Amino acid sequence: MQERGCWGSSVAEHRLLGSEALGAEELSEMNKDAQLRATINQKLIETGERERLKELLRAKLTECGWKDQLKAHCKDVIREKGLEHVTVDDLVAEITPKGRALVPDSVKKELLQRIRTFLSQHASL
Repeated sequence: MQERGCWGSSVAEHRLLGSEALGAEELSEMNKDAQLRATINQKLIETGERERLKELLRAKLTECGWKDQLKAHCKDVIREKGLEHVTVDDLVAEITPKGRALVPDSVKKELLQRIRTFLSQHASL
């Protein structure tokens, strides 16, 4: 479901067309950033590095107890609201912020370093 902002517009639309409309230069920069992200993502996929990073992340999150903490939080939310009153979408919306906050900084730093190393080895991007 798309997040909605003022007057029923999507938040993304509001950001682009909000009170201070972006100029052509800003839109061009945003487009370049999106293209660069897509190129990097494609290279990560082609080389298999994306899957390796995902596996590393899974292992690190399991190792630090993140999965168990999030599972316990899910159970708490379901207990609080009642099983018949919670949809999967509700549960995802409820636990996502906590899930992100619970990722240890050391895990984030390690993944970021791996990505930086990958980018330096594939500098032609």
